[in-house]
Amino acid sequence: MKLTNVLTQEKAPILSLEITPPDRGRSVDDLFGAIDGLMEFAPKFISVTYHQPHTVYEEVEGVIHRRPRRKKPGTVGISAAIKNRYDVTTIPHLICGGFDRFETEDALIDLHYLGMENILALRGDPAPGHTRFIAEKEGHRYAFELVTQISAMNRAEYLDELDNAVATDFCIGVAAYPEKHAEAPNLDKDLAFLKQKVEAGADFIITQMFFSFDYFRRFVEKARAIGITAPIIPGIKPVTNRRQIEQIPRLFFATMPQKLVLAVEGAKTPAQAFDEGTRYMAGLYQQLLDFGVPGVHLFIQEKSDDSYALLNAVYGT
Repeated sequence: MKLTNVLTQEKAPILSLEITPPDRGRSVDDLFGAIDGLMEFAPKFISVTYHQPHTVYEEVEGVIHRRPRRKKPGTVGISAAIKNRYDVTTIPHLICGGFDRFETEDALIDLHYLGMENILALRGDPAPGHTRFIAEKEGHRYAFELVTQISAMNRAEYLDELDNAVATDFCIGVAAYPEKHAEAPNLDKDLAFLKQKVEAGADFIITQMFFSFDYFRRFVEKARAIGITAPIIPGIKPVTNRRQIEQIPRLFFATMPQKLVLAVEGAKTPAQAFDEGTRYMAGLYQQLLDFGVPGVHLFIQEKSDDSYALLNAVYGT
């Protein structure tokens, strides 16, 4: 079912999950185990991330060959497996990086054949080992260009002119950044880019993780003020240990409020840190529900103890 239809039909804010495929050579069973433990909270959709490959060059018999290597393959396969295993809507991520426009069209056709009705369209991070994003030749540099291509296919407009072409029917999601994207000069400029994606055809918005309600409220107010009307679903992540306090700001450019930092770092034991972090994030979750969000998107890992504790704190009896 299209996410926009889900949001229209549901009277209460929905829960959704975001997972990352396991590393190459790893089993998917651990991932399914994490999802199994959270299904009692009835997530309405599960999104699956996609990661750009890094490129290596190998010399074989005097000829240099370019070989892309992907650390975490399996997005499409895992999306299909989750849909079949749990009878829940899945949303694969589709990125600009690593694809030209023709490969993107092929990927969209495959997703259409698999019955995927929703896509999260992203530019993606720079390839491993690079500090800036580099588009493929004849690929997309920006997410709005990817959204534009998907929207065109929804009108039966393919890259080549085809007779009697069948239109796809994707519900398109895009990402947003309550504190601004790391590469944007300021939030207002970043919101202008978000509006460009919506005007290109995006139907819903999921935010990157944040840890202060004020950031999200300010972001939504500014988005609405410039005419962005698409549903905005906040994304959050459990924080239950000191390592996360150190790593998340560096990896995701998200600010950790002092209250959360003191709660976790001031804990005397790992168990106390877990409880303090869960209590803080449950309070943030409740603030979002009180604000009237259409849903909350939870970033989870292969071990879902922290996600379960958070959801149980919010929804448990």
